[in-house]
Amino acid sequence: MNHHTGRHEPGAPQEGTAQESTAVYLYGVARGLDPAVLGGVTGVSSAAVRAVPAGDLTALVSTVELADFGEDALRDHLEDLDWLEATARAHHEVVDRAAQAAPTAPVRIATLYRDDDRVRQVLQEQHTQFTRVLDLISGRAEWGVKIYAHPEAFEHDEPEPEPQPQATTGGGAGTAYLRRRQAQRRSRQDASRRINDYAQSVHERLTQHARASRRHPPQDQRLSGHAGVPVLNMAYLLDDEHTKEFLDTARRADAELTGVDVEVTGPWPPYSFIDTTDTGAEGGRPGQGEAR
Repeated sequence: MNHHTGRHEPGAPQEGTAQESTAVYLYGVARGLDPAVLGGVTGVSSAAVRAVPAGDLTALVSTVELADFGEDALRDHLEDLDWLEATARAHHEVVDRAAQAAPTAPVRIATLYRDDDRVRQVLQEQHTQFTRVLDLISGRAEWGVKIYAHPEAFEHDEPEPEPQPQATTGGGAGTAYLRRRQAQRRSRQDASRRINDYAQSVHERLTQHARASRRHPPQDQRLSGHAGVPVLNMAYLLDDEHTKEFLDTARRADAELTGVDVEVTGPWPPYSFIDTTDTGAEGGRPGQGEAR
């Protein structure tokens, strides 16, 4: 599982500086959030989560140690899948808690600022950009759909090639073996085409119920824990009122092809559809994006 990682605000304390040992970790920005929703919530490194308000916007933040989140430490952590998994999950859980109560735009993991005052300044300076993002996601949620093919999906029911008369020069057994291998190879190729056509058909049907869609690379099987071969990994942005039709379509598709699973996850905050690059942060859901 790869993840987006965040940025160090220019002028923020860097790891190893004498004057500072902590920074403010930003999870996301909400609009109209009651700060009481964050009561008792902990985030990365089990740090308490608090609200930093600025007008109608509220930043979700924690104080973290630069020994864990400074630039040098992050370079090491990015090679540690367990650390990435735990950090991304903690980050998501904070955003998800807020998103259940108010429109919330997540930022990518490990986005750090110098202090709460700097966070407020960013909210004020980038109010228009955050408002545009929050307008986009209000009343909508992200749903993930992954399609996996199991070995039985590639099996074939074609009869074995009929025995051919042996040539007078011999070699009949070897020729028959080659024919069987060729037939099996063609069968697997046909199965692969059939599965890919099916996945495209499922995507087209689901898109009819979605506001937008995003294709993601296959998830690392070491982290997904899924035994099947990944065929499709999509995210869909749905208006809340279209959720039932979308899920019904996915359930019907799941029953159509033997050995192929349609896995639906969600609802999520719309990580895949949020571009806050111009605010100095980018969305990234656990399991998506690239570490850098």
